[in-house]
Amino acid sequence: MISNRRGFLKSSALAGGGVLLGAAGLNQVSPLIWHEPPKIEPNDSFWAGSQAPQNPKLATDLTVDVAVVGGGFTGLSAAYFIRRLSPHKSVVVLEARGCGNGASGRNGAMVLTMTADRFMNFGPNPSIDKRIYDLTTGNIRFLAQLSAATGVDCELELHGALQVLDRDSDVREAKAYVRKARSLGMPVEYWDGPRIAGALGTDVYTAGFFDPNGGHVHPMKLVQVFKAAAQKAGATIYENTVVRSVEPGAEHLISTNDGCTVNAKSLVLATNAFTPGLGFLRNAVVPLHEYVAVTHPFSEQELMEIGWGLRVPFNDSRTQPFYLGLTQDRRIHIGGGTPRYSFNNSTSDAGEMRSHVVQLHRELARIYPRLAGVEFAQSWEGVVDWSLDASPSVGCMGRQKNIFYGIGYSGHGVNLTSIFGRVIADLEAGREEAWKQYPFLNNHQYYVPNEPFRWLATRAGISISN
Repeated sequence: MISNRRGFLKSSALAGGGVLLGAAGLNQVSPLIWHEPPKIEPNDSFWAGSQAPQNPKLATDLTVDVAVVGGGFTGLSAAYFIRRLSPHKSVVVLEARGCGNGASGRNGAMVLTMTADRFMNFGPNPSIDKRIYDLTTGNIRFLAQLSAATGVDCELELHGALQVLDRDSDVREAKAYVRKARSLGMPVEYWDGPRIAGALGTDVYTAGFFDPNGGHVHPMKLVQVFKAAAQKAGATIYENTVVRSVEPGAEHLISTNDGCTVNAKSLVLATNAFTPGLGFLRNAVVPLHEYVAVTHPFSEQELMEIGWGLRVPFNDSRTQPFYLGLTQDRRIHIGGGTPRYSFNNSTSDAGEMRSHVVQLHRELARIYPRLAGVEFAQSWEGVVDWSLDASPSVGCMGRQKNIFYGIGYSGHGVNLTSIFGRVIADLEAGREEAWKQYPFLNNHQYYVPNEPFRWLATRAGISISN
């Protein structure tokens, strides 16, 4: 379950806590020793084949009302909502490569309700959980509407989403959660083993938790939707524009690698796991590298023989979960398993990639033995911004309260990012009242230590949970 991943990250923090007690000084100076520059690798995912044509890079100095750094779901939706709410404001988006180059265009394509910390896990006030469920469900409907309005088909399929259960304790938790959730009006369901087998064509799972409001999307085509919507609303998007540094203040000074500057009254940090590379929120999230692979297309007959009768994406309930889905052209994609943490968020390693692809193939064959001889057509990795308790945060910071951010999506970002884009627009306009009821507003997350303690603790957590 998500709660199991949450426990793994908390155990990582505890593993590093004892070391920190005796090394607080090194923890404080660590950012000066190991500066974490942004490392923006090109997107080589299956989804990247649908990336929209790229806009020109920034080639002149600018002065604007709002500068958004990052052209993924958070940044593009924030630009769209800011322009819709405040059409008199000038808004620019600065993307280091092409829009959707980061996690927005590399993920496992599941569209989930709730936030990760409250997925199958009620908080102290269940009525708040119901509001979050309604908010995230309503946003999925909004994604469908925006796709239609822009004329960009993002292949959003709303057949629901499953969390399949591996252990008896997971089954007990799921049954209890479903009873309580349904009493609050959340239409979730408990599915037994035979029903899971009939839907997915595999009998390796004991039972499952079904959310009829979840779904599956083509992530890069959803990026296209938000890019088109933001530009139509009047935002200007510059791609292949790497932000080198940010000097915050009453008016922010943003410098690019090409020597251009942008002066902005408001700054939106939409860089997720790469945010520490700009000098912000270094101790808020753990950047975990996760891996995804996709098969060649199957025929309708082959898919029938596999037995995946319902086009429902699913993830399992292990501490290091796997997640699977079906593309519209009948490819199976699988992601997850053991994540990788790289010291100081360094670049990818070919050997690591190969070992993780082997792990994905092994799991696919376990679920569907008839696919043991099937080779992947493509595989890739992406960096996910996990907070230690899987809780997200959206808010503002800085002396002038003019730096806005969304972070810590922890696997629920396909849906949650555009909600946070809307929140950012309201905060930037001074309209935070409607969001005060939600626990993610200006949420203070568990402290993540600096290097080398972050690396030691995360590696220990991964080893323990294997």
